[in-house]
Amino acid sequence: MLKATASATMLLAAGLLLAATPATRAQSAPQKTTTVPAGNLERTLSEFGTWVGAQVDRAGAATRREMPKLTAEFDRRSRRLDRAADSLSAEGQREYTAQKVRYQQWATRQDSLDARQQPSTPAQAQARLLKENVNIGRARATELPDLYLRLIETMRAEKKGWSQTDWSTASEVLGRLNDRYEQVRTQLPLEERLRIRTLQGEFRTLEKARGVKDSMRD
Repeated sequence: MLKATASATMLLAAGLLLAATPATRAQSAPQKTTTVPAGNLERTLSEFGTWVGAQVDRAGAATRREMPKLTAEFDRRSRRLDRAADSLSAEGQREYTAQKVRYQQWATRQDSLDARQQPSTPAQAQARLLKENVNIGRARATELPDLYLRLIETMRAEKKGWSQTDWSTASEVLGRLNDRYEQVRTQLPLEERLRIRTLQGEFRTLEKARGVKDSMRD
C-alpha cells in the first residue's frame, strides 16, 4: 500500500514537472523584437533626401495637377521613416527633420506660385510685380527709381519659377516704366538716372540669360 502511494506521488510530481517545462521555457526564452536594419534605414533616408532635392531643385514650378501626386509620394516615403525615426542616429534624425521642412517650404512656395499663375488682368499683373497699384503713365519722376527697384526685386525673388508668360508680363511693365522715364528723365538728378539705367540693364541681362538656358534645354 505504501509502495503504491509512493509510486503515485512520484508519477504526479513527474507529470507536474513536464507540464510546467514548456511554460518555463517560454518564460525564459528571449523576447524577439522587430527592428529595421540600420543600413536599410540610412539608405531609405538617403533616398528620401535625394527625392526631396530633386523636387526643390527642379527648374520650373510644379503644376496644380502634379502636386497631389507629389504629396502622396512624399507621404509614402516619409511614412516608413516616421515609424522608425527612433532607430535613426541623432545626425540622421536632424537630417530627416531638415528634409521634411525643406519639402514643406517648397510645397508652400508652389501653392503661392500656382495662385500667381491664375489668369489676371494686366492691371492685376502689374500690381503684383510692383507691389502696389499705380498708373505708370502718371507717375512722378521721383517715384520711378523705386518702381524700377520693386520690379527688379520681384524678378530676383521669383524668376526661378517664372513661365514665359510671367517674363512677357514683366517685360511689358518694364516697357511702360521706360516710356514714362523718357518723358520725365530730365527732372531726375544724374545719380537717379544712373541708378535706373543699372536696373534696366540687370533686367535685360537676366532676361537674356534665361533665353540662353531655354535654348540649351531645347
